[in-house]
Amino acid sequence: QSILKGTPYPVSLLQQCIRRIRAEQKVTRERAAILKAYINRYNRFHGINEEVTVALDRNCKNKGYLVGRLFAVLEKVQQDTHPRLNATITDRYYGAASTNPVTVFPQLLKLNQHHLSNYEKEKQGLKTVREKELGEIINDLDAFPAHLTLEEQARFAIGYYHEKQSFEKNNKSEGEI
Repeated sequence: QSILKGTPYPVSLLQQCIRRIRAEQKVTRERAAILKAYINRYNRFHGINEEVTVALDRNCKNKGYLVGRLFAVLEKVQQDTHPRLNATITDRYYGAASTNPVTVFPQLLKLNQHHLSNYEKEKQGLKTVREKELGEIINDLDAFPAHLTLEEQARFAIGYYHEKQSFEKNNKSEGEI
């Protein structure tokens, strides 16, 4: 009905997608597309002039999106410094970080200080890049939200996905040089 009539997608679509992401702790391309489509359709239907983009939006100030991006950067720092870990922060903290950020992020930022100190001497430039990314995102957040609504959880997943994709894009362009 939503596709034929152009009405917003049912909330159950959003709920099921978020539920699947939290169960598998994986934001796939298809799931990110569903979340993006849901939010964009909802906004258009309700006259909200805000569009979720296809790629990383460094100008987006939505708290859910920013916290998702921050989570992806924290995960990347951990992967850079401990490449052979069996369990990443995503495996342990994704569910809590995407629903109650204020309870998880102080601990993740403490862990991040430890991870940053483990960058090898030849990777100090990469460490500086990661610290700059973290600083930019944290500067846009005045405080960690106590709770994220379902739509903000969707934006968290999209921000996380977009940031991870930007890392992959950067890795490919560095490999081509």
